[in-house]
Order: sequence, then C-alpha cells, then structure tokens
Amino acid sequence: MPIRQFQAQRMHAPRDFQSIANLPICVEIGAGKGKHALLFTEQNPEHQLIAIERTREKFLAMQKQHSIEGQSNLQPIHADALPWVVHALYPKQVQQFFILYPNPEPHNPAQRWLNMPFFEFLISRLQSNGSITLASNIPEYIEEAEQQLKKIWNLPYEKQVIAKDSARTHFEVKYLERGELCQQLIITKPESYQTRFDDFQPLQGQNAQDTV
Repeated sequence: MPIRQFQAQRMHAPRDFQSIANLPICVEIGAGKGKHALLFTEQNPEHQLIAIERTREKFLAMQKQHSIEGQSNLQPIHADALPWVVHALYPKQVQQFFILYPNPEPHNPAQRWLNMPFFEFLISRLQSNGSITLASNIPEYIEEAEQQLKKIWNLPYEKQVIAKDSARTHFEVKYLERGELCQQLIITKPESYQTRFDDFQPLQGQNAQDTV
C-alpha cells in the first residue's frame, strides 16, 4: 500500500525534552521495564544505549532497576518515541535500533512500524550498514513486515527464529514459555541507501551544548 511522506516538522518536543550529543548510539524503542536494555549495556560496555519507554509505570521500573545496576552506558528516556527521535537524533547517528515485541495494532494496521511514514525518518537516523532488529511472536506481523521491506522500503534483511532459551524481554520469556514461535528481522541499511530526510537535522538538537 502507498505510504505518504512523514511530516517531521509538525512534531512537538516531548515534555522535559533534553538534547543529546551527535555521537554514535544504539536506541531501543518501547523498552518496557528495561530487561533488554540492562542486559545489552552490561554485555556491550563499548556501546551507548538510549532506551525509550512511553508508559510511566514501565519507565519507572526500568529507571529503578538501572539505579541498582548502574550501567553508565544506559540512558532511560520517558517519552513517546516518534517526537523524541525527530527532536533528538541526527542523520546517520544510530548504530542499532531495537524494536522488540511492539504492539501489533490488530485494529489499526497503519500504526505498525513498517506501515508508518515515520519508518523512512527512522531509516535516515541509521548509520550505513547499521541495523534495525524487529522481533514479534505473531507470524503475520513478521510476514507483513517482510513484504513491506521488499515492496516499499527496498531494504535487505535476515529472518531468524529466536532461540527457545532467549530471555531478552519479559514478553519474550512469556511467549517462549508458552511454546510460541518468536521471530526477528535483522534489517540492514546499505551504504548507498537514501531517504528524503538525510539532511534533516534534529528540531532541537542544535541547542545541545555538548554536541560535537
């Protein structure tokens, strides 16, 4: 189905928004209570991860656990991901995006990640040869995403079955214990890939004092 162009300039900044430096980072969207974010930053101390969660209760749980574990390379953010990404991230800044078990939006398919105009903007924030990991326990969700990657976005990807002993998120643990098939797409951005937002600077990023 055709996808209209995303209107980035119409996005209002999240409440209490703070700019970030233009340095390589990883970003998890919909981080929940932070199980994957905490695990990833512990196992990959050389990577900086920003973990975004919109739901206050889940964000506070992540923040609390982070205060206990104390990974200096993790920054939890309480915000809606779309306006935060538009206001904070620079072109080709992100090494990896993680979108693990997003809401499948059964009654509103236009809100699924690869069906949204915003997905083009997300790609513009990704480094060349960077990756987007999209995981789901719903085969139809993965199948539709594959079709969109082929027909709309023209992006290469690898489809993987997630190991039964994987435990990256609370949802993943629950689904695998039920015996459900969990799959992920590892989407890669080629060197030559272009979007209409490649020169679009963050709406408030220029105000960051520590930007390099």
